[in-house]
Amino acid sequence: MTTALKHAGAAVAALLIAGCASMDGLDTQAKVNEPAGLSAGKSLADARLSSAAWPQGDWWKRFNDPQLDRLMDEALTGSPTLRIAQARARKAMSFVQLAGAARYPQVNGSADVTRQRYPEHGLIPPPFAGEQETQARLQATLDFDLDIWGKNRAAYAAAMGNARAAEVDAYAARLALSVAVAQAYVELQRAYLQLDVADKALAEREQIYKLTQERFDAGIDSRLAVKQAESALPATRERIAQLNEVIGLVRNQLAALLGEGPDRGLEIARPTATTLTQIELPSNLPAALIGRRPDIVAQRWRVESSGKIIDFTKAQFYPNVSLIAFAGLQSIGLSNFFEAGSRTFGVGPAVTLPIFDAGRLRGQLAGAQANYDEAVERYNEALVNGLRDVVDQLTSFRSLEEQGRQQAHAQSTAQEAYDLALMRFREGVGNYLEVLAAESQLLTQQSLEADLRARRLALTIRLVQALGGGFDETTVQQVSTNDIR
Repeated sequence: MTTALKHAGAAVAALLIAGCASMDGLDTQAKVNEPAGLSAGKSLADARLSSAAWPQGDWWKRFNDPQLDRLMDEALTGSPTLRIAQARARKAMSFVQLAGAARYPQVNGSADVTRQRYPEHGLIPPPFAGEQETQARLQATLDFDLDIWGKNRAAYAAAMGNARAAEVDAYAARLALSVAVAQAYVELQRAYLQLDVADKALAEREQIYKLTQERFDAGIDSRLAVKQAESALPATRERIAQLNEVIGLVRNQLAALLGEGPDRGLEIARPTATTLTQIELPSNLPAALIGRRPDIVAQRWRVESSGKIIDFTKAQFYPNVSLIAFAGLQSIGLSNFFEAGSRTFGVGPAVTLPIFDAGRLRGQLAGAQANYDEAVERYNEALVNGLRDVVDQLTSFRSLEEQGRQQAHAQSTAQEAYDLALMRFREGVGNYLEVLAAESQLLTQQSLEADLRARRLALTIRLVQALGGGFDETTVQQVSTNDIR
Protein backbone atom coordinates (compact mmCIF):
# COMPACT_ATOMS: atom_id res chain seq x y z
CA MET A 1 0.00 0.00 0.00
CA THR A 2 2.82 2.34 0.89
CA THR A 3 4.55 1.63 -2.43
CA ALA A 4 1.34 2.35 -4.26
CA LEU A 5 1.03 5.71 -2.49
CA LYS A 6 4.59 6.62 -3.43
CA HIS A 7 3.92 5.81 -7.05
CA ALA A 8 0.72 7.80 -6.91
CA GLY A 9 2.56 10.81 -5.40
CA ALA A 10 5.23 10.63 -8.08
CA ALA A 11 2.58 10.49 -10.75
CA VAL A 12 0.82 13.51 -9.30
CA ALA A 13 4.10 15.46 -9.20
CA ALA A 14 4.81 14.55 -12.81
CA LEU A 15 1.34 15.66 -13.80
CA LEU A 16 1.80 18.96 -11.96
CA ILE A 17 5.03 19.74 -13.79
CA ALA A 18 3.61 18.55 -17.08
CA GLY A 19 0.65 20.81 -16.53
CA CYS A 20 2.86 23.90 -16.35
CA ALA A 21 2.60 26.49 -19.12
CA SER A 22 5.05 25.98 -21.99
CA MET A 23 8.00 28.28 -22.75
CA ASP A 24 8.69 26.75 -26.17
CA GLY A 25 9.64 29.23 -28.88
CA LEU A 26 10.43 32.11 -26.50
CA ASP A 27 14.00 33.43 -26.25
CA THR A 28 16.04 36.63 -26.31
CA GLN A 29 17.54 37.97 -29.54
CA ALA A 30 20.02 40.73 -28.60
CA LYS A 31 23.71 40.19 -27.98
CA VAL A 32 25.98 42.36 -25.84
CA ASN A 33 28.76 43.97 -27.90
CA GLU A 34 32.37 43.81 -26.76
CA PRO A 35 34.48 47.01 -26.74
CA ALA A 36 37.22 45.22 -28.63
CA GLY A 37 34.83 44.94 -31.57
CA LEU A 38 34.67 48.72 -31.94
CA SER A 39 37.74 49.73 -33.92
CA ALA A 40 39.12 53.15 -33.03
CA GLY A 41 42.87 52.69 -33.42
CA LYS A 42 43.20 54.91 -36.49
CA SER A 43 41.03 57.63 -35.00
CA LEU A 44 43.17 57.68 -31.85
CA ALA A 45 46.49 57.12 -33.63
CA ASP A 46 47.83 60.66 -33.26
CA ALA A 47 46.27 61.35 -29.84
CA ARG A 48 48.46 62.08 -26.85
CA LEU A 49 48.12 59.00 -24.67
CA SER A 50 48.89 58.74 -21.00
CA SER A 51 48.63 55.94 -18.46
CA ALA A 52 47.24 58.38 -15.88
CA ALA A 53 44.98 60.63 -17.94
CA TRP A 54 41.59 59.64 -16.58
CA PRO A 55 39.88 62.72 -15.08
CA GLN A 56 39.71 63.11 -11.33
CA GLY A 57 36.45 63.50 -9.43
CA ASP A 58 37.23 67.20 -8.90
CA TRP A 59 38.28 67.69 -12.53
CA TRP A 60 37.21 71.35 -12.58
CA LYS A 61 40.16 72.30 -10.39
CA ARG A 62 42.41 72.01 -13.42
CA PHE A 63 40.99 75.38 -14.52
CA ASN A 64 42.73 77.12 -11.59
CA ASP A 65 39.75 79.31 -10.72
CA PRO A 66 38.93 79.49 -6.98
CA GLN A 67 35.51 81.00 -7.71
CA LEU A 68 34.62 78.04 -9.95
CA ASP A 69 35.70 75.68 -7.15
CA ARG A 70 33.33 77.42 -4.75
CA LEU A 71 30.46 77.33 -7.23
CA MET A 72 30.97 73.60 -7.74
CA ASP A 73 30.91 72.97 -4.00
CA GLU A 74 27.66 74.90 -3.69
CA ALA A 75 26.04 73.14 -6.63
CA LEU A 76 26.98 69.64 -5.47
CA THR A 77 25.50 70.27 -2.03
CA GLY A 78 22.53 72.51 -2.76
CA SER A 79 21.12 71.51 -6.14
CA PRO A 80 17.57 70.06 -6.10
CA THR A 81 18.41 68.11 -9.27
CA LEU A 82 21.14 66.21 -7.48
CA ARG A 83 18.97 65.55 -4.44
CA ILE A 84 16.26 64.16 -6.74
CA ALA A 85 18.74 61.66 -8.20
CA GLN A 86 19.88 60.69 -4.72
CA ALA A 87 16.29 60.17 -3.62
CA ARG A 88 15.72 57.88 -6.61
CA ALA A 89 18.75 55.83 -5.60
CA ARG A 90 17.39 55.47 -2.06
CA LYS A 91 14.00 54.48 -3.47
CA ALA A 92 15.63 51.79 -5.59
CA MET A 93 17.43 50.43 -2.52
CA SER A 94 14.09 50.22 -0.71
CA PHE A 95 12.88 47.84 -3.43
CA VAL A 96 15.96 45.72 -2.77
CA GLN A 97 14.91 45.46 0.85
CA LEU A 98 11.38 44.49 -0.18
CA ALA A 99 12.61 41.84 -2.61
CA GLY A 100 15.07 40.50 -0.07
CA ALA A 101 12.37 40.04 2.54
CA ALA A 102 10.65 37.42 0.37
CA ARG A 103 13.70 35.16 0.67
CA TYR A 104 13.19 34.61 4.38
CA PRO A 105 10.41 33.19 6.55
CA GLN A 106 7.60 35.57 7.44
CA VAL A 107 6.20 35.34 10.96
CA ASN A 108 3.02 37.21 11.91
CA GLY A 109 1.00 37.33 15.07
CA SER A 110 -2.71 37.88 15.49
CA ALA A 111 -5.19 38.10 18.36
CA ASP A 112 -8.91 38.63 18.47
CA VAL A 113 -11.72 38.49 21.02
CA THR A 114 -15.31 38.15 19.81
CA ARG A 115 -18.54 38.14 21.83
CA GLN A 116 -21.24 36.28 19.94
CA ARG A 117 -24.33 34.05 20.21
CA TYR A 118 -23.97 30.56 18.85
CA PRO A 119 -27.08 29.27 17.08
CA GLU A 120 -28.77 26.07 18.21
CA HIS A 121 -28.60 24.62 14.71
CA GLY A 122 -25.04 25.72 13.90
CA LEU A 123 -21.70 23.93 13.99
CA ILE A 124 -21.04 24.61 17.67
CA PRO A 125 -22.71 21.90 19.83
CA PRO A 126 -24.27 22.26 23.33
CA PRO A 127 -23.69 23.56 25.90
CA PHE A 128 -22.61 26.59 23.82
CA ALA A 129 -25.39 26.30 21.25
CA GLY A 130 -28.01 28.92 21.95
CA GLU A 131 -25.75 30.81 24.35
CA GLN A 132 -23.71 33.99 24.21
CA GLU A 133 -20.05 33.37 24.75
CA THR A 134 -16.70 35.08 24.24
CA GLN A 135 -14.40 33.47 21.70
CA ALA A 136 -10.70 34.30 22.01
CA ARG A 137 -7.79 33.47 19.71
CA LEU A 138 -4.05 34.16 19.98
CA GLN A 139 -1.94 32.78 17.13
CA ALA A 140 1.48 33.04 15.47
CA THR A 141 1.76 32.09 11.78
CA LEU A 142 4.88 31.20 9.81
CA ASP A 143 4.90 31.36 6.02
CA PHE A 144 8.06 30.39 4.14
CA ASP A 145 8.31 30.27 0.35
CA LEU A 146 10.76 27.41 -0.34
CA ASP A 147 11.76 29.13 -3.62
CA ILE A 148 12.60 25.84 -5.32
CA TRP A 149 12.89 27.46 -8.76
CA GLY A 150 14.77 30.58 -7.62
CA LYS A 151 11.97 33.08 -8.20
CA ASN A 152 12.69 35.14 -5.10
CA ARG A 153 16.45 35.05 -5.62
CA ALA A 154 15.97 36.32 -9.17
CA ALA A 155 13.66 39.11 -8.00
CA TYR A 156 16.23 40.16 -5.40
CA ALA A 157 19.05 40.17 -7.96
CA ALA A 158 16.91 42.20 -10.38
CA ALA A 159 16.12 44.77 -7.70
CA MET A 160 19.78 44.95 -6.75
CA GLY A 161 20.74 45.56 -10.39
CA ASN A 162 18.24 48.39 -10.66
CA ALA A 163 19.53 49.84 -7.39
CA ARG A 164 23.10 49.80 -8.66
CA ALA A 165 21.94 51.46 -11.89
CA ALA A 166 20.16 54.15 -9.86
CA GLU A 167 23.29 54.64 -7.78
CA VAL A 168 25.33 55.16 -10.92
CA ASP A 169 22.60 57.43 -12.31
CA ALA A 170 23.06 59.60 -9.23
CA TYR A 171 26.73 59.99 -10.10
CA ALA A 172 25.77 60.69 -13.72
CA ALA A 173 23.48 63.44 -12.43
CA ARG A 174 26.39 64.79 -10.39
CA LEU A 175 28.58 64.79 -13.49
CA ALA A 176 25.87 66.41 -15.63
CA LEU A 177 25.39 69.11 -12.99
CA SER A 178 29.10 69.87 -12.68
CA VAL A 179 29.42 69.99 -16.47
CA ALA A 180 26.43 72.34 -16.71
CA VAL A 181 27.97 74.66 -14.11
CA ALA A 182 31.34 74.61 -15.88
CA GLN A 183 29.80 75.20 -19.31
CA ALA A 184 27.74 78.12 -18.00
CA TYR A 185 30.87 79.51 -16.37
CA VAL A 186 32.71 79.28 -19.69
CA GLU A 187 29.81 81.00 -21.42
CA LEU A 188 30.07 83.78 -18.83
CA GLN A 189 33.76 84.10 -19.57
CA ARG A 190 33.11 84.16 -23.32
CA ALA A 191 30.61 86.99 -22.84
CA TYR A 192 33.19 88.96 -20.85
CA LEU A 193 35.84 88.38 -23.53
CA GLN A 194 33.45 89.59 -26.19
CA LEU A 195 32.59 92.56 -23.98
CA ASP A 196 36.29 93.43 -23.90
CA VAL A 197 36.30 93.48 -27.69
CA ALA A 198 33.17 95.63 -27.80
CA ASP A 199 34.50 98.08 -25.17
CA LYS A 200 37.76 98.43 -27.07
CA ALA A 201 35.86 98.92 -30.33
CA LEU A 202 33.72 101.64 -28.73
CA ALA A 203 36.81 103.48 -27.48
CA GLU A 204 38.45 103.30 -30.89
CA ARG A 205 35.30 104.37 -32.72
CA GLU A 206 34.85 107.32 -30.38
CA GLN A 207 38.42 108.31 -31.17
CA ILE A 208 37.79 107.93 -34.90
CA TYR A 209 34.62 109.98 -34.62
CA LYS A 210 36.56 112.70 -32.83
CA LEU A 211 39.25 112.69 -35.54
CA THR A 212 36.62 112.77 -38.28
CA GLN A 213 34.94 115.75 -36.62
CA GLU A 214 38.31 117.52 -36.44
CA ARG A 215 38.97 116.77 -40.13
CA PHE A 216 35.53 118.11 -41.01
CA ASP A 217 36.19 121.29 -39.02
CA ALA A 218 39.47 121.63 -40.92
CA GLY A 219 37.68 121.19 -44.25
CA ILE A 220 39.36 117.85 -45.02
CA ASP A 221 36.34 115.56 -44.67
CA SER A 222 32.67 115.87 -45.54
CA ARG A 223 29.68 115.78 -43.22
CA LEU A 224 28.90 112.34 -44.70
CA ALA A 225 32.13 110.97 -43.20
CA VAL A 226 31.21 112.48 -39.83
CA LYS A 227 27.78 110.84 -39.91
CA GLN A 228 29.28 107.51 -40.94
CA ALA A 229 31.69 107.64 -38.02
CA GLU A 230 28.91 108.70 -35.67
CA SER A 231 26.54 105.91 -36.82
CA ALA A 232 29.03 103.28 -35.72
CA LEU A 233 28.73 104.35 -32.07
CA PRO A 234 25.08 103.31 -31.37
CA ALA A 235 25.64 99.92 -32.99
CA THR A 236 28.66 99.31 -30.73
CA ARG A 237 26.77 100.43 -27.65
CA GLU A 238 23.92 98.10 -28.69
CA ARG A 239 26.41 95.21 -28.86
CA ILE A 240 27.65 96.09 -25.37
CA ALA A 241 24.06 96.10 -24.09
CA GLN A 242 23.48 92.67 -25.65
CA LEU A 243 26.58 91.24 -23.98
CA ASN A 244 25.59 92.68 -20.62
CA GLU A 245 22.23 90.94 -21.06
CA VAL A 246 24.01 87.64 -21.74
CA ILE A 247 26.14 88.13 -18.63
CA GLY A 248 23.03 88.74 -16.52
CA LEU A 249 21.19 85.71 -17.95
CA VAL A 250 24.16 83.39 -17.43
CA ARG A 251 24.52 84.60 -13.85
CA ASN A 252 20.85 83.75 -13.30
CA GLN A 253 21.44 80.33 -14.85
CA LEU A 254 24.39 79.67 -12.56
CA ALA A 255 22.38 80.71 -9.51
CA ALA A 256 19.64 78.26 -10.47
CA LEU A 257 22.18 75.47 -10.95
CA LEU A 258 23.41 76.18 -7.43
CA GLY A 259 19.87 75.87 -6.13
CA GLU A 260 19.84 79.56 -5.15
CA GLY A 261 17.86 82.65 -6.09
CA PRO A 262 18.92 85.20 -8.74
CA ASP A 263 20.60 87.43 -6.15
CA ARG A 264 23.32 84.79 -5.77
CA GLY A 265 24.17 85.30 -9.42
CA LEU A 266 24.88 88.99 -8.82
CA GLU A 267 27.77 87.97 -6.58
CA ILE A 268 29.55 86.01 -9.32
CA ALA A 269 32.59 87.91 -10.51
CA ARG A 270 34.29 87.73 -13.87
CA PRO A 271 35.78 84.24 -14.45
CA THR A 272 39.52 83.71 -14.64
CA ALA A 273 39.46 80.07 -15.74
CA THR A 274 42.32 78.83 -17.88
CA THR A 275 42.90 75.39 -19.32
CA LEU A 276 45.93 73.21 -19.90
CA THR A 277 47.07 73.17 -23.52
CA GLN A 278 48.21 69.55 -23.28
CA ILE A 279 45.24 67.29 -23.97
CA GLU A 280 45.89 63.63 -23.20
CA LEU A 281 43.75 60.54 -23.51
CA PRO A 282 44.00 57.34 -21.46
CA SER A 283 46.17 54.71 -23.10
CA ASN A 284 43.63 51.93 -22.43
CA LEU A 285 40.79 53.30 -24.53
CA PRO A 286 38.29 52.01 -25.50
CA ALA A 287 38.34 48.90 -23.29
CA ALA A 288 38.36 50.79 -19.96
CA LEU A 289 35.64 53.19 -21.10
CA ILE A 290 32.94 50.69 -20.10
CA GLY A 291 33.95 51.13 -16.45
CA ARG A 292 34.49 54.89 -16.60
CA ARG A 293 31.34 56.17 -18.28
CA PRO A 294 28.46 56.21 -15.79
CA ASP A 295 25.84 55.92 -18.53
CA ILE A 296 27.48 52.74 -19.86
CA VAL A 297 27.91 51.25 -16.38
CA ALA A 298 24.30 52.02 -15.42
CA GLN A 299 23.00 50.48 -18.61
CA ARG A 300 25.07 47.34 -18.04
CA TRP A 301 23.46 46.98 -14.60
CA ARG A 302 20.07 47.30 -16.27
CA VAL A 303 21.00 44.49 -18.64
CA GLU A 304 21.86 42.33 -15.62
CA SER A 305 18.59 43.27 -13.95
CA SER A 306 16.58 42.49 -17.09
CA GLY A 307 18.20 39.07 -17.29
CA LYS A 308 17.19 38.33 -13.70
CA ILE A 309 13.63 39.43 -14.41
CA ILE A 310 13.54 36.78 -17.15
CA ASP A 311 14.63 34.18 -14.58
CA PHE A 312 11.93 35.44 -12.22
CA THR A 313 9.28 35.17 -14.93
CA LYS A 314 10.36 31.68 -15.95
CA ALA A 315 10.16 30.48 -12.34
CA GLN A 316 6.47 31.36 -12.30
CA PHE A 317 5.84 28.65 -14.89
CA TYR A 318 6.56 26.01 -12.22
CA PRO A 319 4.71 25.01 -9.04
CA ASN A 320 5.21 27.31 -6.09
CA VAL A 321 5.71 25.49 -2.81
CA SER A 322 5.37 27.23 0.54
CA LEU A 323 5.59 25.92 4.09
CA ILE A 324 2.85 27.17 6.39
CA ALA A 325 2.77 26.61 10.16
CA PHE A 326 0.76 28.09 12.99
CA ALA A 327 0.58 27.76 16.76
CA GLY A 328 -1.47 29.48 19.44
CA LEU A 329 -4.41 29.39 21.82
CA GLN A 330 -8.09 29.28 21.01
CA SER A 331 -11.12 28.84 23.25
CA ILE A 332 -14.77 29.64 23.75
CA GLY A 333 -14.91 31.56 26.99
CA LEU A 334 -12.01 33.30 28.64
CA SER A 335 -11.92 31.19 31.82
CA ASN A 336 -10.01 28.34 30.18
CA PHE A 337 -8.12 30.32 27.54
CA PHE A 338 -4.65 29.65 28.98
CA GLU A 339 -5.24 25.95 29.72
CA ALA A 340 -3.42 23.24 27.83
CA GLY A 341 -6.61 22.17 26.15
CA SER A 342 -6.80 25.49 24.31
CA ARG A 343 -3.60 24.88 22.41
CA THR A 344 -3.79 24.74 18.61
CA PHE A 345 -1.07 24.18 16.04
CA GLY A 346 -0.55 22.90 12.52
CA VAL A 347 2.02 22.64 9.73
CA GLY A 348 1.92 21.71 6.08
CA PRO A 349 2.90 22.62 2.54
CA ALA A 350 0.92 24.83 0.18
CA VAL A 351 1.30 24.28 -3.55
CA THR A 352 0.04 26.52 -6.35
CA LEU A 353 0.36 25.60 -10.02
CA PRO A 354 -0.50 27.54 -13.18
CA ILE A 355 -2.52 25.10 -15.30
CA PHE A 356 -4.48 27.30 -17.67
CA ASP A 357 -3.86 31.06 -17.76
CA ALA A 358 -4.87 31.87 -21.36
CA GLY A 359 -1.26 32.77 -22.26
CA ARG A 360 -0.68 35.22 -19.41
CA LEU A 361 2.69 33.74 -18.39
CA ARG A 362 3.91 33.42 -21.97
CA GLY A 363 2.99 37.06 -22.52
CA GLN A 364 4.87 38.10 -19.40
CA LEU A 365 7.94 36.12 -20.45
CA ALA A 366 7.84 37.54 -23.99
CA GLY A 367 7.65 41.03 -22.52
CA ALA A 368 10.55 40.36 -20.12
CA GLN A 369 12.67 39.04 -22.99
CA ALA A 370 11.82 42.07 -25.13
CA ASN A 371 12.81 44.34 -22.23
CA TYR A 372 16.11 42.47 -22.00
CA ASP A 373 16.74 42.90 -25.73
CA GLU A 374 16.00 46.61 -25.41
CA ALA A 375 18.36 46.94 -22.44
CA VAL A 376 21.13 45.16 -24.36
CA GLU A 377 20.72 47.36 -27.42
CA ARG A 378 20.68 50.47 -25.23
CA TYR A 379 23.95 49.26 -23.70
CA ASN A 380 25.40 48.68 -27.17
CA GLU A 381 24.21 52.14 -28.20
CA ALA A 382 25.74 53.73 -25.09
CA LEU A 383 29.05 51.99 -25.82
CA VAL A 384 29.13 53.20 -29.43
CA ASN A 385 28.10 56.75 -28.48
CA GLY A 386 30.59 56.86 -25.62
CA LEU A 387 33.51 56.02 -27.87
CA ARG A 388 32.25 58.37 -30.58
CA ASP A 389 31.95 61.14 -27.99
CA VAL A 390 35.65 60.84 -27.10
CA VAL A 391 36.74 60.80 -30.73
CA ASP A 392 34.46 63.77 -31.51
CA GLN A 393 36.24 65.88 -28.91
CA LEU A 394 39.61 64.78 -30.25
CA THR A 395 38.53 65.72 -33.78
CA SER A 396 37.37 69.13 -32.56
CA PHE A 397 40.64 69.71 -30.73
CA ARG A 398 42.61 68.97 -33.88
CA SER A 399 40.48 71.44 -35.82
CA LEU A 400 40.73 74.01 -33.03
CA GLU A 401 44.51 73.91 -33.09
CA GLU A 402 44.55 74.65 -36.81
CA GLN A 403 41.87 77.33 -36.44
CA GLY A 404 43.93 78.94 -33.69
CA ARG A 405 47.04 79.11 -35.87
CA GLN A 406 45.15 80.61 -38.79
CA GLN A 407 43.26 83.05 -36.59
CA ALA A 408 46.45 84.29 -34.92
CA HIS A 409 47.98 84.98 -38.34
CA ALA A 410 44.78 86.65 -39.58
CA GLN A 411 44.51 88.86 -36.49
CA SER A 412 48.13 89.93 -36.75
CA THR A 413 47.61 90.90 -40.39
CA ALA A 414 44.33 92.66 -39.60
CA GLN A 415 45.96 94.61 -36.77
CA GLU A 416 48.75 95.82 -39.08
CA ALA A 417 46.20 96.81 -41.73
CA TYR A 418 44.11 98.70 -39.19
CA ASP A 419 47.13 100.51 -37.74
CA LEU A 420 48.20 101.59 -41.24
CA ALA A 421 44.68 102.73 -42.18
CA LEU A 422 44.34 104.67 -38.94
CA MET A 423 47.76 106.30 -39.39
CA ARG A 424 46.88 107.34 -42.97
CA PHE A 425 43.58 108.68 -41.73
CA ARG A 426 45.24 110.76 -39.02
CA GLU A 427 47.73 112.14 -41.49
CA GLY A 428 44.97 113.14 -43.90
CA VAL A 429 46.06 110.71 -46.62
CA GLY A 430 43.43 108.00 -46.16
CA ASN A 431 39.67 108.19 -45.70
CA TYR A 432 37.14 106.86 -43.24
CA LEU A 433 36.02 103.98 -45.49
CA GLU A 434 39.55 102.54 -45.41
CA VAL A 435 39.56 102.70 -41.61
CA LEU A 436 36.08 101.18 -41.46
CA ALA A 437 37.04 98.24 -43.67
CA ALA A 438 40.24 97.53 -41.73
CA GLU A 439 38.45 97.89 -38.42
CA SER A 440 35.75 95.45 -39.46
CA GLN A 441 38.35 92.78 -40.27
CA LEU A 442 40.16 93.38 -36.98
CA LEU A 443 36.98 93.20 -34.89
CA THR A 444 35.99 89.96 -36.60
CA GLN A 445 39.33 88.40 -35.69
CA GLN A 446 39.29 89.70 -32.14
CA SER A 447 35.78 88.30 -31.65
CA LEU A 448 36.89 85.00 -33.16
CA GLU A 449 39.86 84.87 -30.79
CA ALA A 450 37.50 85.26 -27.81
CA ASP A 451 35.27 82.49 -29.14
CA LEU A 452 38.23 80.16 -29.71
CA ARG A 453 39.50 80.73 -26.17
CA ALA A 454 36.07 79.92 -24.75
CA ARG A 455 35.64 76.96 -27.07
CA ARG A 456 38.95 75.50 -25.95
CA LEU A 457 37.63 75.53 -22.39
CA ALA A 458 34.28 74.09 -23.48
CA LEU A 459 35.96 71.26 -25.40
CA THR A 460 38.07 70.41 -22.37
CA ILE A 461 34.89 70.13 -20.30
CA ARG A 462 33.19 67.96 -22.92
CA LEU A 463 36.25 65.70 -23.10
CA VAL A 464 36.17 65.30 -19.32
CA GLN A 465 32.49 64.37 -19.57
CA ALA A 466 33.16 61.96 -22.44
CA LEU A 467 35.77 60.20 -20.27
CA GLY A 468 33.36 59.81 -17.38
CA GLY A 469 34.25 62.83 -15.27
CA GLY A 470 36.29 60.89 -12.72
CA PHE A 471 33.77 58.07 -12.27
CA ASP A 472 35.24 54.67 -11.52
CA GLU A 473 33.09 51.57 -11.43
CA THR A 474 35.07 50.16 -8.53
CA THR A 475 33.73 52.98 -6.35
CA VAL A 476 30.23 51.55 -6.66
CA GLN A 477 29.46 48.87 -4.11
CA GLN A 478 29.35 45.53 -5.89
CA VAL A 479 26.89 42.76 -5.19
CA SER A 480 28.64 39.73 -3.70
CA THR A 481 27.76 36.36 -5.13
CA ASN A 482 26.49 35.21 -1.76
CA ASP A 483 23.89 37.97 -1.75
CA ILE A 484 22.04 36.63 -4.75
CA ARG A 485 22.38 32.89 -4.35
